[in-house]
Amino acid sequence: MIQESQLTYSRCITAAALVAVLAGLSYARPAVAPASTKRAATQAGSRNRTTGIAAQSDAELEKAIRARFARSKIAADKFEVHVQGGKAVIEGTTNVLQHKGTATRLARSMGAEEVENHIQPSEEARQKAADNLTKGRRRAQIKRGETSTRSDQR
Repeated sequence: MIQESQLTYSRCITAAALVAVLAGLSYARPAVAPASTKRAATQAGSRNRTTGIAAQSDAELEKAIRARFARSKIAADKFEVHVQGGKAVIEGTTNVLQHKGTATRLARSMGAEEVENHIQPSEEARQKAADNLTKGRRRAQIKRGETSTRSDQR
């Protein structure tokens, strides 16, 4: 009788351990921690958690941002970039309203911890955006021919 109760007890312990192991295996941790709205400060020699780019000096970062701007569609705007303490300051004017946001995104993607955007859209860019809003279009339409646009073909 004692052996039978010990055997039952042993089976219960084994079953409980198996359930605990399976419960632990079914718990899935998130693959990536949720992104913070603030950029983490990087220390010399560390990697930026949001971009994976190694920390760099201000001069290197400024050069990298300028090179990235030169390879993009915003190159024609010739924005000025200055970096101090990992903070990029962008200045200039543009005739395309979307280039202001693009410049900020590109600077952050190159490793800037913070971006201060002083780009001023021209009156032409403001008017074009206002016209698109009044026409019900959310962004400028791409011309498919010399005179037709996507909205003309509907």
